[in-house]
Amino acid sequence: MFKQVSAITGINLRSIPERWASSLVIVIGLAGVVAVFTALLAMATGFESTLKATGRSDEAIVMRGGSDAEINSGLDRQSDDLIEQAPGIRRGADGKPLASAEMLAIAELVRKDDVKNGANIALRGVEPTAFALRPQLKLVDGRNFSLGLRELIVGRGVQRQFKGIELGKVVRMRGSDWTVVGVFESGDAHESELWTDINVARTTFARTGSSSVLAALEGPDGFDKLKRALAADPRLTVDVESQRDYFSGQTKQFRQTIGVLAGLVTAIMALGAVFAALNSMYAAVAARGKEIATLRAIGFGGLPVVASVMIEALLLALIGGLLGAVIAYVLFDHLTVSTLGQNFTQVVFSFKVTPELVFRGLLMSMIIGLAGGLLPAIRAARLPVTVALRAS
Repeated sequence: MFKQVSAITGINLRSIPERWASSLVIVIGLAGVVAVFTALLAMATGFESTLKATGRSDEAIVMRGGSDAEINSGLDRQSDDLIEQAPGIRRGADGKPLASAEMLAIAELVRKDDVKNGANIALRGVEPTAFALRPQLKLVDGRNFSLGLRELIVGRGVQRQFKGIELGKVVRMRGSDWTVVGVFESGDAHESELWTDINVARTTFARTGSSSVLAALEGPDGFDKLKRALAADPRLTVDVESQRDYFSGQTKQFRQTIGVLAGLVTAIMALGAVFAALNSMYAAVAARGKEIATLRAIGFGGLPVVASVMIEALLLALIGGLLGAVIAYVLFDHLTVSTLGQNFTQVVFSFKVTPELVFRGLLMSMIIGLAGGLLPAIRAARLPVTVALRAS
């Protein structure tokens, strides 16, 4: 049987150049399906990776009770002080707690690809301790902002996507002029933000407190100790969450939206690809009807015929899937874009085409090829020899 499968498959594959147009329909159709599927999921993966990279398991974020994002949270100055002095927070070499009260506000900048409309961007006011809490954040150009002055340091991602934010430029926000004095890189969601002194931000945006407090945890039980202490204080109504869990949770809605979109678009395109494969394989079987009938007449079984047609369909599907994966990788891998995040501000991130996504795309193309080749293969094997010879 294996010799028969090999012989018929060889005949089928050698005849593909004679049927290149119909074969190309299958390849291009599946390449499009895989490319779109991979690109959509690469967008979700890149967004998720950017936010997950922002969070650490040894740090906690404290927000007002019931808040699901920093932009919805508000803490007064007394609460900030109480939180920063709570048990469970690690202390630095100077004996002071490693905690930073931070205020998140929304500013507006002009995107490079849309000069007519502004887009929301996050401005984060921080205490000096914020830099010790984020060792991955490095100044790559200019200097840090000075306390008490309207100066900004900007993330590299912001510079890539927005205009007028270059080093030395003056940015107009809330009726005041801010000078860009530095550029930083962090490899995470903070690259989508502008940073400044929290007290200057409070004055400019008419705030008295903060949006959250970020704190380094003291040992493995630091989180539980901090959470118990804050829950027991009647002066506070706050929620405590590990920084990693907080940023991971920010991706949930986006991932669900992209997952539904990818499923709908892929299903529609896959349905078209299945019909294209069915049409092409039926045409291929009809064109080789005389060959198949002759082989059946000299003793070749029906199963080898089915197997050979399926192998051809799967091979074309594999080629289409590989082509689609290459297209997705070349066009979209590390493509930098921005989208609206949970804080209603733009988050800059890069598409990420991973081996897992490529494998899922190839698996999907093989399933479509299987669906498109099965019925024509069965028809070729079940067609009576005499009918096939007369039809030919």
